[in-house]
Amino acid sequence: MQSSSEPDLRAVDPEVDALIRQEDDRQRDSLRLIASENYASKAVLQASASSLTNKYAEGYPGKRYYEGMDFIDPLESLAIARARALFGAEHANVQPYSGSPANLAALLALCQPGDTIMGLSLPAGGHLTHGWKVSATGIYYKAVQYGVRRDDHLIDMDEVRSLARAHKPKLIWVGHSAYPRQLDFPAFAAIAQEVGAYLAADIAHIAGLVAGGAHPSPIPHADVVTTTTHKTLRGPRGGLILSKAAHAAAIDKAVFPGLQGGPHNHTTAAKAVAFKEALDPAFKTYAAQIVTSARALAEALVARGYTLSTGGTDNHLLLVDLSPKNLGGRKVAQVLNTCGIELNANAVPFDPRKPFDPSGLRIGLAALTSRGLTAQHMDTVATLIADGIDAATHADGVDDRRCLAIRGRVREFLQPFPAPGL
Repeated sequence: MQSSSEPDLRAVDPEVDALIRQEDDRQRDSLRLIASENYASKAVLQASASSLTNKYAEGYPGKRYYEGMDFIDPLESLAIARARALFGAEHANVQPYSGSPANLAALLALCQPGDTIMGLSLPAGGHLTHGWKVSATGIYYKAVQYGVRRDDHLIDMDEVRSLARAHKPKLIWVGHSAYPRQLDFPAFAAIAQEVGAYLAADIAHIAGLVAGGAHPSPIPHADVVTTTTHKTLRGPRGGLILSKAAHAAAIDKAVFPGLQGGPHNHTTAAKAVAFKEALDPAFKTYAAQIVTSARALAEALVARGYTLSTGGTDNHLLLVDLSPKNLGGRKVAQVLNTCGIELNANAVPFDPRKPFDPSGLRIGLAALTSRGLTAQHMDTVATLIADGIDAATHADGVDDRRCLAIRGRVREFLQPFPAPGL
């Protein structure tokens, strides 16, 4: 008979426990500026770590292949209802494991292998799953990529329209992983309608901004909307598909049994919690603050002589172009990490450097905003970033002593702002 008192993680596996605790400390003590990351709340983390991880639930509420769905069905139904309410969508599927499977499901539902699809190219700020050549979406579908203008790095809608007319795609993606401006969903919808294409909006990066009213919504314009549930939405690592009612059956069939088996019920629960948190009026203030802080940081970096793709930002992220300083982003990002400043190297449009060592740095403000930092703190953040870059480019090599000093300044700066969930 099993004891009623089970050993905890520290007793069962002290190595894993120690690594998790060290990661907790790192997240507390770092300026977390990766645009695809955030802090999930304690409630979201608790749902993620619940007994729901023990339960299989292939199928959908009321139509399962296993028994024991007494509480799983109402839980998933609750998550669906909250997702629909949050985004104003006709249909929601909360089962996708993440954003990439959600995008694959949209393609499986609306296209056939070999069909032509269009998406923003990866070097211009798009995502792998919008048809880039190394992705399944670029292997099993004929992918046409549109880009941005060379002079201002904004999406070239004339090119989008011209390519759509020439190639007659079955589906057009609108979305990004590194584009700092608002997306013109009505313009994309008009082009899609003109050529008879489906419009799929991938809002993985901006879902929280859309939910909070800080970015226009694609829901009135797109046939299908996909997203992750982390990033600016501040939920668990997972995916979500929203669609017109006319596509509901095809979307559900594409997710299960098309791509997945049983959903991760603990993640579904955490999604439901995150949707409830985002339905709170305070979330609108949070979303607006992300954009305000991103713009403030952009201005502070420009004032320090840094070049930004598109000159600034309308959303949660900015893209610093280091090419005028003849710097590679990879080394700079690695040195900044030793300074306690976490961001990522990223290609800039028309980047002359190779993808693994591109010319840019991608910076996002969702996580710092979750900690309570506002626009008034961005001048200090810009100073810390600039000092870290200087340490990375010291004439005699990386200035390790300066990096250590910056790390201490970062830790001290963040002390008044507790990290949610930790």
